[in-house]
Amino acid sequence: MSMKKSDLDKLLGKKVGGQMKVAGASGRFGQGSTDLVDRREQRRIDAAAGLVPFACKLPGDLANTLREKSAGRADGINGLVAELLRKALK
Repeated sequence: MSMKKSDLDKLLGKKVGGQMKVAGASGRFGQGSTDLVDRREQRRIDAAAGLVPFACKLPGDLANTLREKSAGRADGINGLVAELLRKALK
């Protein structure tokens, strides 16, 4: 039994729609996917070094001061905050 032209068009539309879902995003949207692998690898490296993610909310002026003071450091803001917390907790 042959199909009507409208039925063939519906099936073709479903096929194309399915291919679009499977294909994923391309172009500029697909470029960030390589960063995800790098982030995962960075998490593994940090975990192996014994580092634990720790987030807190700070006033804007304090955050700016921390950024300014950490600009010249090799270990960045993470090293500065760790040093300051060690000093404060002694």
